[in-house]
Amino acid sequence: MTDFAARRLTMVDTQVRPSDVTKFPIIDAMLSVARENFVPDSQREAAYVGDLIELGGGRCLLEPRTLAKMLDVVNISNDEVVLDIAPGLGYSTAIVARMAELVVAVESEDDLAAEAQTLLMEADADNAIVHTGPLEMGAVEHGPYDVILVQGGVEQLPATLLDQLKDGGRIVCLFMEGSLGTVRVGIKAAGRISWRYAFNASAPVLPAFCAECAFSL
Repeated sequence: MTDFAARRLTMVDTQVRPSDVTKFPIIDAMLSVARENFVPDSQREAAYVGDLIELGGGRCLLEPRTLAKMLDVVNISNDEVVLDIAPGLGYSTAIVARMAELVVAVESEDDLAAEAQTLLMEADADNAIVHTGPLEMGAVEHGPYDVILVQGGVEQLPATLLDQLKDGGRIVCLFMEGSLGTVRVGIKAAGRISWRYAFNASAPVLPAFCAECAFSL
């Protein structure tokens, strides 16, 4: 029988901590959430490898290192409301739920959203809500948000999503330019977003956030 708890510890010790992620809430969440439950059954044995995992429906599970560093740069506190875009089966949402007051996951794929809701309930993520709808529209009825995370590559972000970020709030995205990607953190002040570079990473571009789609909104 596979010892997934041991694999979680190895993931944290060999992928997360060496990436200079040492904040206790992040480490604790990644040690506590059973990542193998948030991937297709055929991928369970690969749940703790340091690569992207395809989830179907155009979704992927980001590398543990990438997710951990994204969480590190936005520094979520336990009194904040977080919007998690495109979480697939809900792993990132389960992680954030252990750090925030409330997390709202937005998933456009009905099957993924339904399964994510079930898995989050089984993980006792009682402060997580799964909203089914277009990714680019967010979930305005639960906002505004202190933090927004996007679980996939983006080329452009629509104003409809950025408008749901509180003044003083943070958004973290993996911007793709061809095969090259950079994670940037945006801080909202006086209604405008100021971006800064965080680190390099890579992920497939979410269809809702391709340049052509954003332009057509």
